[in-house]
Amino acid sequence: MSTTNTAGFILLLVLAAGSWYLAESLRSDDDEMSTTAPTQSGYYLKSARILGTGEDGQLLYEIEAEYAEQQNNNEMEFRNVEIVYSSAAAVPWILNADRAIIDEDRRQINLSGHVIAISNEGFLGDATEIRTQYLELEPDNFKARTDSRVQIRIGARSITAIGMLAMLQTNQLQLKSNVNGKFAP
Repeated sequence: MSTTNTAGFILLLVLAAGSWYLAESLRSDDDEMSTTAPTQSGYYLKSARILGTGEDGQLLYEIEAEYAEQQNNNEMEFRNVEIVYSSAAAVPWILNADRAIIDEDRRQINLSGHVIAISNEGFLGDATEIRTQYLELEPDNFKARTDSRVQIRIGARSITAIGMLAMLQTNQLQLKSNVNGKFAP
């Protein structure tokens, strides 16, 4: 074997050993990352439909969402949400929001992002629309409340306020502060 061939052979051996060492060091880093990465527990649903029942076990409301995911704290997060009460509940309201969170005991649904509540039989018997950025809904008690700015349209009338409590089943509304309105004759 010539000196050139021997030098080339030694260079190849050094390169092979170096690539093996590099591959092993990268592999051990991957193993460490996979063992220390937190595991995601829970589930997710696409095109979710969740049914809520009353104390008697009968259907009370229905939640439809593009996406639903269980959070680490056992809350459920929904995106692009619509909530409709059953006809037996006699609550003529449909609620829509970009996002909803249901707490673990399912007593409250927190709606956020372009929240709209609509009823054709709303307050004063006129079509009613409530808009806000955040709304807490107690579906079993038919209550909706917010401390945020709210805009309400009742027929041709328009009212804005900061904070609201709405009793959806009895169509009663309490506005908290900074109430301004526009009423057409």
